Amino acid sequence: MNIEKNKVEGRTLYLVTTPIGNLSDLSPRAIKVLSEVDFIGAEDTRNTLKLLTCFDIHKEILSYHEHNKASAGPKIVARLLAGESCALVTDAGMPAISDPGEDLVRLCGEADIRVLVVPGPCACVSALSLSALPTRRFAFEGFLPAKAGERRRALEKIKYDDRTLIFYEAPHKLIATLRDMSEVFGAERHISLCRELTKKNEETMRTTLREALNYYEANEPRGEYVLVVEGAPEGCAPMGSQGDIEARLLLSPEEHVRYFEDEGIARMDAIKKAAKERGISKSELYKQLIKE
Repeated sequence: MNIEKNKVEGRTLYLVTTPIGNLSDLSPRAIKVLSEVDFIGAEDTRNTLKLLTCFDIHKEILSYHEHNKASAGPKIVARLLAGESCALVTDAGMPAISDPGEDLVRLCGEADIRVLVVPGPCACVSALSLSALPTRRFAFEGFLPAKAGERRRALEKIKYDDRTLIFYEAPHKLIATLRDMSEVFGAERHISLCRELTKKNEETMRTTLREALNYYEANEPRGEYVLVVEGAPEGCAPMGSQGDIEARLLLSPEEHVRYFEDEGIARMDAIKKAAKERGISKSELYKQLIKE
């Protein structure tokens, strides 16, 4: 095994993974790269400054996040094309995974700028390894939509996926998400809830969706969560049903209702069925039909 001793090179973007909780997880290579690049792109400059201060690193920090990526991304690319080097970090974990760094990597690819990764802690993979659920095949879904209807539709699309599913969730949305998962996936699906990974209060709960919902309805969720959910049981979906539902979700509200009407279903019942598949109430769908 070789230990890299080469200096950081110009015209290169380094994706530097930062600790998800425990500062001891910052690798020697990450410290070296952060110390030697020309500047650092950071999701939150304040959090990154605290991290750098702990390791006595003093570098220019440029703000790069979801709300300014359209303007900040080209500026970073321009400096890289001019021969500088940049380390991109997110608040915690791997940049470009459920993170605006994805766009910057794309811009660098289009500009023929070299991108290198400095690997390290990753919350989704860490939680998967702790879950006691199958790990050979899995799908990372990241954060679900905040709006109830959109969240239900997102869950409906993966209802019959037999891979282990991984989600990120904030404490204030956890109960609503567990309730929707329980209704869409089935209350007996197994779930592993990992919170505050690598931190002092790290905890992993392995249970069912029903039991998890009951627990958090009685106990306030605290900390950031990674949810690892059991995939759908083999053979649980009728042949072609998931594909049919996904196709109907691409229709306009009126087309969706008309699909069921064409099958001989009365209009009000067709509205009810379409609303259920779209993850919204019948009255909400009816309002959308009126607007069309």
